[in-house]
Amino acid sequence: MRYKYKLHNGSGSLSIKGCSRSNNKLNTYDWLADVPDNDKQCDIVEVQFKNTRKEFFKNSNHIPLKKGDIVAVESSPGHDIGTVTLTGRLIPLQMKRIKLKPNTEFKRIYRIAKPTDLEKQVESQAREHTTMIRARQIAANLNLDMKIGDVEFQGDGNKAIFYYIADQRVDFRQLIKLLAEAFKVRIEMRQIGARQEAGRIGGIGPCGRELCCSTWMSNFVSVSTNTARVQDLSFNPQKLAGQCAKLKCCLNYEVDSYAEAQKLHPSKEVELHTQYATYYHFKSDLLNNTVTYSTEKNIAANLVELSCERAFEVIKLNRRGVKPENLLEEKQSKEVKKVTNDLLEQESLTRFDTEPGQGQNKNKKRRKGRRVSTKNKKEQNSTINKNTEKTQQENEKPITKNSTRRKSSKRRKPKDTNQPPNQNNKNQA
Repeated sequence: MRYKYKLHNGSGSLSIKGCSRSNNKLNTYDWLADVPDNDKQCDIVEVQFKNTRKEFFKNSNHIPLKKGDIVAVESSPGHDIGTVTLTGRLIPLQMKRIKLKPNTEFKRIYRIAKPTDLEKQVESQAREHTTMIRARQIAANLNLDMKIGDVEFQGDGNKAIFYYIADQRVDFRQLIKLLAEAFKVRIEMRQIGARQEAGRIGGIGPCGRELCCSTWMSNFVSVSTNTARVQDLSFNPQKLAGQCAKLKCCLNYEVDSYAEAQKLHPSKEVELHTQYATYYHFKSDLLNNTVTYSTEKNIAANLVELSCERAFEVIKLNRRGVKPENLLEEKQSKEVKKVTNDLLEQESLTRFDTEPGQGQNKNKKRRKGRRVSTKNKKEQNSTINKNTEKTQQENEKPITKNSTRRKSSKRRKPKDTNQPPNQNNKNQA
């Protein structure tokens, strides 16, 4: 028997069942999807609805289901339409992760969705945006301190869920009455946080990837400013805040490793004494395992960078009452300069650009020759124009005696002594 292994199925996704591409949020990777009879190992199925809402349902009718099937499930009242996202052996692990007891009563899966069910779902989804805008206007008229972030209609159109954000407790009993009269459906209000709203809307983070709250995060842990302080991050709200206007969830990812690294560094309150000065803690570099000290508190003056080992050695000497001559070791005569291994510094963005002097000498020579020839032509033309102007001016001037005499004097030839004397001279003789 031959097996065909394909990298993709032509639609831009892998041909393996567990790696099938899904445009839904909080996608689950099922690495046991190709195991035979995996669907029959558990009768509980995970179904996803609009955005990040997921629920578990019981497949009491033993309908053969796989990831991506659209099913009609039980709801109150009526039924809802969702997409199957997980089946089989991974269901108990998923329930354990979200701390859901297996003894809970689950709603049932009715059937695979019919075309009429899908048409009705599309009609109800088309009403969601206009319903949200009108609901915001009604809440503003009642002067309620709340924000309606999203509206989700049930698959059969008999129920609508309004997701809202509020800092304080809100009495929305009057709002529910007005919404029920306006939209003629059953109203359900659900309060969510700013991070959950960002996860439902989705987006791209400053790292260039999809938001964590919309792809895989389901439990939102509080993030404090202490996490940024432990990691020596600058307190810039524009960089530390995410799209939800709260501190980024990714600040908690490496806090534990930074906290453990701080235990290997000397305390910030310890002072180092030498024979000539007293040094105070200025900053710690947890990645390079170095500490920087200054001769003044909270001011960068005469900074000296030490390794943690050298700092602990000086602390031990001070406890014994010994003050070293210098903080640096004897081998190190100069202060340690910080070396940064930055990829942007190593590889310049203009490394592929040609230098201005390379490959352009020939063109420059040609251009110079052309420029010289053009200059000569211009000079010749200018001299010709000047000569023509002079001749015109001379022709226009009136002729006088002085001018004729000067011209004749200029044209006289020198006297020749060998010529015979004139007749007048002969007569006089």
